[in-house]
Amino acid sequence: MSTLSVATMAVAEQACQTMMKRYEPLELPPKNRWHYHQGVFLYGMYRVWEATKKEEYLSYTKGYVDGLIDEHGNFYFARDELDAIQAGLLLFPLYEKTKDSRYEVAARKLRQLLTTINRTSEGGYWHKDKYPYQMWLDGLYMAGPFKMKFAQMFNEPELVDHVLYQEQLMRRHTRDPETGLYYHAWDEKKQMPWADPNTGRSQEVWGRSIGWYGMALVDIIEDLPEGHPSRHELTKVVTDYVDTISRYQDPDHGYWYQIVDKGERKENWPESSGTCLFLYTIAKGMNLGIFDHRYVTQLRKGYQGLVDHFVKIDKDGNVTISGICIGTSCGVYDYYVGRETSENDLHGVGAFLLASVECARALSR
Repeated sequence: MSTLSVATMAVAEQACQTMMKRYEPLELPPKNRWHYHQGVFLYGMYRVWEATKKEEYLSYTKGYVDGLIDEHGNFYFARDELDAIQAGLLLFPLYEKTKDSRYEVAARKLRQLLTTINRTSEGGYWHKDKYPYQMWLDGLYMAGPFKMKFAQMFNEPELVDHVLYQEQLMRRHTRDPETGLYYHAWDEKKQMPWADPNTGRSQEVWGRSIGWYGMALVDIIEDLPEGHPSRHELTKVVTDYVDTISRYQDPDHGYWYQIVDKGERKENWPESSGTCLFLYTIAKGMNLGIFDHRYVTQLRKGYQGLVDHFVKIDKDGNVTISGICIGTSCGVYDYYVGRETSENDLHGVGAFLLASVECARALSR
């Protein structure tokens, strides 16, 4: 295993330990809430557990889930948004390990949300009820990998086709055919201030949103049934995606910018969570055999740039990850570049853990 690969997992563990010391599981912000912020972070911690088999990571994750789900599998979650589904990824490994029926009941409740959430005229999921007729890139990750795993574990293969259809709609409505980049969102009614009056697309390529989309693609491919006819199509989609985003990686520092294709503008700035998600997609694509090693130099440069620019470790081993864009809606250029950044926001720490595990695997080859 390479020196960088070993160091990658060591920093990931230090990041886990930092957050575990700072927060009890239910205090992860926003505390006492079933939410994708916690879901992304804890799914990253779960992947660290997979790599290390250190039970404290799985126990911490279980503490969050068990604190919110009662003995009958009841729990509160927002029932009008795709964001509520993502944390359901935590239920599958817990159910597989314990066979506790509460986790299956909870997963089925989240799956039921997909039958009630509002949709566009083509059947695309609204991102949230408060964003009517809008599909966001974020949404494919918030619901897609959950549905793929639910289909496998609870024998509902038709869900796979649902996921693939949502991806096709997302690609059709947000991809720029000239650049190959994906815009953050699409408004079917073309009424939002950010919507192009002809296409309904938003006008900017926001890093974390296109990062969610790439992560969803490789996770969906991983869970596609063997020999599925869509595997070839999705493999081409994600290969084109990585070829495209690679062109916008900062050549000197290895990171990506808040607005991916406008890194030369002085008011634009490097952003860590999107950088992590791009690295995850590249590394996991390599680990799945989708890509050969032609991206290994960019992967090394990207991870090193991420650690050099955004990660600080104090004398006690506590990790601080900076440059994380706070929670963000859809908007125009000035809105995105005017967003605040935070340190150790769960968006960023979770993305860092997920990227670190995949990068460690890819760089150990």
